[in-house]
Amino acid sequence: MNDERADACCELDARVGSVLGKMSLEQKCALLSGATAFGTRAFPGLGVPELQFSDGPHGLRHQAEGANHLGIGGSLPATCFPTAVTVANTWNPELGQEMGAALGMEAKVQGVNVLLGPGLCLKRSPLCGRNFEYFSEDPYLAGKMAAGFVRGIQGQGVAACPKHFAVNSQETRRQASDSVLDERTLRELYLSAFETVVRESHPMAIMSSYNLVNGTYANENAHLLQEVLRDEWGFGGAVVTDWGASVDHVAGVAAGSTLEMPDPGLDSVRELVDAVRGGLIEGSVVDVRVREALALVFHTDEAVKSAPATFDVDAHHELARRVAAQGIVLMKNDVPAGKERAALPLAIGTRVALIGDFARAPRYQGAGSSLVNCTRLDSLLDVIGDSDELSLVGFEPGFDRDGQADAGKLAAAEELARKAEVALVCLGLGESDETEGADRTRMRLNQNQIDLLERIRSTCGQVVVLLSAGSVVETSWAKDCDALLYLALGGQAGADAAVDVLTGKVNPSGHLAETWPLSLADTPTAGTFPSEGATAEYREGLYVGYRYYQSASVPVAFPFGFGLSYTTFSYADERVVTNAEGVPQAVTFVVSNTGDVAGAEVAQLYVALPSRKVFRPTQELKGFARVELAVGESREVTIPLDDKAFRYFNPRTGSWEVEGGSYELRVGASCEDVRLTATAEVAGTGAPDPYEGVGLPSYQSGCVANVPDAEFEALLGRAAPSPGVKIGRDMCFRDLGHTRSPLLWLVGGILGHLHRRNFAKGAPDLNVEFVYNMPLHAIAKMAPPVCMGVVDALVREAKGWGVLGIVPAVAVWLLSGGLGWGVLAWALWVLLPILAAFASGRMKDASFAKRL
Repeated sequence: MNDERADACCELDARVGSVLGKMSLEQKCALLSGATAFGTRAFPGLGVPELQFSDGPHGLRHQAEGANHLGIGGSLPATCFPTAVTVANTWNPELGQEMGAALGMEAKVQGVNVLLGPGLCLKRSPLCGRNFEYFSEDPYLAGKMAAGFVRGIQGQGVAACPKHFAVNSQETRRQASDSVLDERTLRELYLSAFETVVRESHPMAIMSSYNLVNGTYANENAHLLQEVLRDEWGFGGAVVTDWGASVDHVAGVAAGSTLEMPDPGLDSVRELVDAVRGGLIEGSVVDVRVREALALVFHTDEAVKSAPATFDVDAHHELARRVAAQGIVLMKNDVPAGKERAALPLAIGTRVALIGDFARAPRYQGAGSSLVNCTRLDSLLDVIGDSDELSLVGFEPGFDRDGQADAGKLAAAEELARKAEVALVCLGLGESDETEGADRTRMRLNQNQIDLLERIRSTCGQVVVLLSAGSVVETSWAKDCDALLYLALGGQAGADAAVDVLTGKVNPSGHLAETWPLSLADTPTAGTFPSEGATAEYREGLYVGYRYYQSASVPVAFPFGFGLSYTTFSYADERVVTNAEGVPQAVTFVVSNTGDVAGAEVAQLYVALPSRKVFRPTQELKGFARVELAVGESREVTIPLDDKAFRYFNPRTGSWEVEGGSYELRVGASCEDVRLTATAEVAGTGAPDPYEGVGLPSYQSGCVANVPDAEFEALLGRAAPSPGVKIGRDMCFRDLGHTRSPLLWLVGGILGHLHRRNFAKGAPDLNVEFVYNMPLHAIAKMAPPVCMGVVDALVREAKGWGVLGIVPAVAVWLLSGGLGWGVLAWALWVLLPILAAFASGRMKDASFAKRL
């Protein structure tokens, strides 16, 4: 098998080299920019086909020909699998790989070479609008889950494209926000998951993110793309920009970026050609990028050409159901008053009232570029109504989805609950609460849902909540239910999966991949996330998620790794396995099913160094294992310790180091439920303390909710940049009111009005949000044939060029005796530079196109 792979690689290299030798400079540069919304430029005469991309973290959003990248929805039917938040709760990379294989199959059936996913940005705050697309607050879990996805996708012969590289944590100003953080936090948290993916699953592509990282756009950041990704990790694939994330294409190519997407026109191509001929960039660098692009095209082309005409729709739906069921987390399961057994599972024939609008119109995926046009969709109302296991006495929506109080719906739901043994109350976040392009403003459910639950609690003897949400919510209302099932976002088969768990057909085994705080005020970024300024300061450093709550002793509602079961498990006999030199290699222990039903436990390994000199979180996840056990069965479990188990990044030495000492290896069912502890002596690398002589009391204690300016700058080792927005190419449309142009004030005012009323509709227009947070430079990258010259003309207008035009306008008015002539003169003064730049760009493009 290895010989076959080597022969295939040699054949691919030869083919790439042959085509590269025949390409002109213009053709090479043209290949590195998109030609359509989701396709690259084909060169039939050279045997180079078009490369097709598709959104697809949890299902394909492959649009018909002629669609644009902002055409949310309207895509070809595909299986809507559970989103990443649900998949991560399975703690099952093998299941993720199986799901990835199904995604890869659907991709090649639809003619897609590269699937844009999975998403593995860390969940820095519960308020990130795109958290549903990301796996975890923990880089180890996120990396392992993403690696499984990539192996599955690429096993079908097409490419995966993990995203967004890197430190892309908020949607507010997402295309122009500067993520400011220290090198240690960057390496240990925000790059670590990507490192795992690159080293363990070898993705053919990586997507660069929109934002700046420490002052440089991610797509132009040589430290990220060349020094770390390519030189240190050995990544040899293509770096693909997020759609519109290219700012300076020449700088991007020089830094290690391969393909600029979507379709920026020929402006970028011309700039790259001129840069090579002008000596600003070596032609050999362009050749390296072209080799990467050609390899991606040729490597995936055969799989697409030989793909079957269809995929097994029913089999993929059943797989989606299985993934959703494993991702459901049982968060509460009390014994109701007057009962002898826990609320769940429900007995056969139980009379249930189904209450809540989400039972009829499910929240099963997030909004934005990941929106899937699913092959079918099941609702709880349909599934329970058709079920032979539960007796449905009726359904009432109970509340308005938009949050408005409705006394009639509340009363009807209360009346229905009186007729049932169990009230199944479906609560959750609405479509406008979680979406690409905008961050959340709160962690609470709508008050009308909380009011409904309180009324049902006083009416029905047994209440079960089914919660649909792609991210964390406050759960003070959980006191009013006997059982709580977190469905997350379960995809098109999520309703079937929920009923499987309700009735005990499936024993819940999901565990939380993120901490659920008691309130937003308890989070380390409360009051600072999302950042509205030009910079987003990561003052919390290493203390994200459970790393913060445990280090700072902040109580939480539900800890990281938490999940209940219909059975019970015990742990015993922990042992540390070492090699001949005494270096810990693995931890073994025994897990037993001590209950009366078969089930699966997620055993987690945390590493701690109680006596430490270099500050670090109290403990960190360094391994896990999902264990399936029959009733009474015991099994020895081995969790390996890899090269990341004891390391930390030392900013003084610029390398990974190990602090020597006595480490605790803690095994348990969550970060707060540690069952076993063993110690291991680990030799250090002898590196100097990087913080010696630096006062960092907040970071030493983990109490980082209010880090002073001076301390944050001491951690950075430099002054923090100004958060102020400057007039220029990088300013966003949301900032037009701060320019010196009356015309742009008007545009900004209209856009601001649309933004403010957008979310009141319940189903926001995402195009409004994309434009609102979009920088001016993105016009030239996402709206061809507009060139960067037009952007520069707009910048001149923003700086007050139009205001200067008032003088000649007044002169024309006085001389002509007509106000209209003065207004016309002013309009020409403003518009002529913009139109001239547009016309110039069009002529240059037309001339250049002939050379291709």
